[in-house]
Amino acid sequence: MQSKNKTVVRSMDILNLFLTHSKLSFNEMVLFSGIPKTSVYRMVISLEEMGFLDKDKDGKYSLGLLFLQFGHLVAERLDIRQIALPIMQKLHHEVGEAVNLIVQDGKEAIYIEKLDTKQPVRLYTAIGRRSPLYAGACSRVILAFLPHDEREQYLEQIELKPIASGTITDKERLRLLLEETQRSGYTVSHSELENYSSAIAAPIFNYNGQVIAGISIAGLDVNYQQEALPQLVEKVKHAAFEISQNFGYIQN
Repeated sequence: MQSKNKTVVRSMDILNLFLTHSKLSFNEMVLFSGIPKTSVYRMVISLEEMGFLDKDKDGKYSLGLLFLQFGHLVAERLDIRQIALPIMQKLHHEVGEAVNLIVQDGKEAIYIEKLDTKQPVRLYTAIGRRSPLYAGACSRVILAFLPHDEREQYLEQIELKPIASGTITDKERLRLLLEETQRSGYTVSHSELENYSSAIAAPIFNYNGQVIAGISIAGLDVNYQQEALPQLVEKVKHAAFEISQNFGYIQN
């Protein structure tokens, strides 16, 4: 940690504010970051000059076009995204719900691709957004299929914090759900990341049988009542299996 350049770390703290805010004024960046005003000023000027930040006519800042260029490069180089996208599009056409692709990043999951729902509904999901591995179907399905020791270490260390009304905050209940997910090959969430939304997720495996991603459909919880689940579950599981096959996975 001591080897990290302080200015670089603080600059990242400024840029990270834009993960949850589309635009910010200079004073808002000072307020939200807790960094002294003079330091923020110097960093913002430098970030703007390098193309990392843009300022509009009202004096509000947003992420610069340079991030869009970098984002496209990263997305294009993620093989799993390229392989999964046609199958995600097919699933999206069949169910009309949002379709998400998530990979693990440390103790979190990150959305690397999504197709929006055809309904006017706000969902937690967005490309680049993160969620804890314990919350939400697509994140939790990855957690369920991690090696036992890795999963248990995570469960022992993590604090289960509520995010929405349905977030699971009891570790024993979570363990039972993870075991059920291993047996069934899918998981369902209701209001875990966003109230009144639901999701169904299945794991994606590589040729070694290791979980490398999760795929889910998500939308309004009224579309995920008990009678609708069997057909939706099969479609999600089939899509996950198709993607897994492209990575050499053979089901035992």
